[in-house]
Amino acid sequence: MNTDATQQTPGTGWWTEAVIYQVYPRSFADSDGDGIGDLPGITARLDHLAELGVDALWLSPFYPSPQADAGYDVSDYRDVDPLFGTLADADKLIAEAKARGLRVIVDLVPNHTSSAHRWFTAAVAAAPGSPERQRYVIRDGKGPDGTEPPNDWVSVFGGPAWTRLPDGQWYLHLFDSGQPDLNWDNPEVREEFLDVLRFWLDRGVDGFRVDVAHGLIKQADLADWQEPQEILSGSEVDKPRPPMWDQDGVHEIYREWRRVLDSYPGERILVAEAWVEPAERLARYVRPDEMHQAFNFEYLLAAWTAPAQYAVITRSLEATDSVGAPTTWVLSNHDVVRHASRLGLGTGGGRANGVGVDDPQPDAALGLRRARAASLLMLALPGSAYLYQGEELGLPEHTTLPDEARQDPTWARSGHTERGRDGCRVPIPWEADAPSYGFGPTDASWLPQPPVWAEYALDRQRGVPGSTYELYRTALRLRREHALARGPLRFLSSGDEVLTFTNGDITVLTNFGTDPAPLPAGAEVLVSSAPLDGAAVPTDVTVWFRV
Repeated sequence: MNTDATQQTPGTGWWTEAVIYQVYPRSFADSDGDGIGDLPGITARLDHLAELGVDALWLSPFYPSPQADAGYDVSDYRDVDPLFGTLADADKLIAEAKARGLRVIVDLVPNHTSSAHRWFTAAVAAAPGSPERQRYVIRDGKGPDGTEPPNDWVSVFGGPAWTRLPDGQWYLHLFDSGQPDLNWDNPEVREEFLDVLRFWLDRGVDGFRVDVAHGLIKQADLADWQEPQEILSGSEVDKPRPPMWDQDGVHEIYREWRRVLDSYPGERILVAEAWVEPAERLARYVRPDEMHQAFNFEYLLAAWTAPAQYAVITRSLEATDSVGAPTTWVLSNHDVVRHASRLGLGTGGGRANGVGVDDPQPDAALGLRRARAASLLMLALPGSAYLYQGEELGLPEHTTLPDEARQDPTWARSGHTERGRDGCRVPIPWEADAPSYGFGPTDASWLPQPPVWAEYALDRQRGVPGSTYELYRTALRLRREHALARGPLRFLSSGDEVLTFTNGDITVLTNFGTDPAPLPAGAEVLVSSAPLDGAAVPTDVTVWFRV
């Protein structure tokens, strides 16, 4: 029995209690029938988000881009790609969202630009040592003729992290070769992004989700790194940090950004996509004068066992409490296998990089059961929470996506050894019997949708007791009514099979064991992720109740 209380959410800003919904524009709603989602399509579906009960939406990139990495290769930070619409469409989306009480967060990609960005084309055309080249990480090669890369770094997507320019110098790209890394030691780069922040703040956005927030500053000597390249910076305190991740210099950048946001009315926020462990390192990104939130990837990766969940929840709360920030919880996003499938592959959390038709297939029923329980557990935790589009429908990963349909650069750059992230990005289903399941007015879909999508469609779940959609709606309503985002949380049990805690006037129990877990006498059940077994909670079920 553990009765340690953990306080949470000492701040008062809207983000400290928010549930924020990630919209991946390519795959949310297509207004014109070209098979690619767009901003007018999102605007037309905003009522869904309002009815679901979320507080804000986060838009993945919609900027002009060659789409080498689905828009995370930006060629112009102050416009909208014609694939997705126009600046006027963005303005309308922001206005319509606000009319429904929804805030809007946009993606910002500062670690790298597209190779089609005007800065990079100028750098390629300029001479070595020129001001144009100083905007990027461009170096001479090793060896007598400079024919070897400057160091041994490899790309997160596979293959070398350096590409040679025609005149013999090399440019760094921690991701795709179409994504050259910016040189954040250059004041011109810093000024440019301060102006980009102001451009979108002036248009009314409520904040920025910052892509690869832990990668902007590289170790000055660009030292070799013998370990495998992973976007996660490592979880052992006593080991050196990789020279490309989580360098202390990134915090000066975000303190400057915070001053810009604080100069605007209405509590604008910064959200870090920082794959940083342990939690104490991640907490540095949300100190009072830096960012407001940081995605809790340690929680996303945690195994589906009571001890693992207890450990990551307590560690996360303690770390963010130490800097006076809310904890931010997340189970799925556009970069990882959807948790309705990930949890059907076993108890390990794992950042599985795609599942292919020849790979071991998840147990769909087990995965959905655990996903519903995990989501209900997450939404009962104090702090903020992020949902990924379609998880409110119980959508699984598309695990039988034909290899020839894959578009993630990871697939090609890894030599077809990593399936990539396409399986979690398939356009979502709205109407079971409509073309493209209601994604758009035609059958066109930039990634093929599986036939099973019909059973997950929104119109098959809305108003249906026990559906995943109605479970989310109920949980979000109760979360708000009982102020669960504020805490405090107090654990009652944290054994090997059952996790139980109180949050305000609600008790939450998740059964990870093989036998049903009895509820206390007189328990009033408010919501359960699956039907109960009389007065007991079955395996892989979460229940909220009052005594």
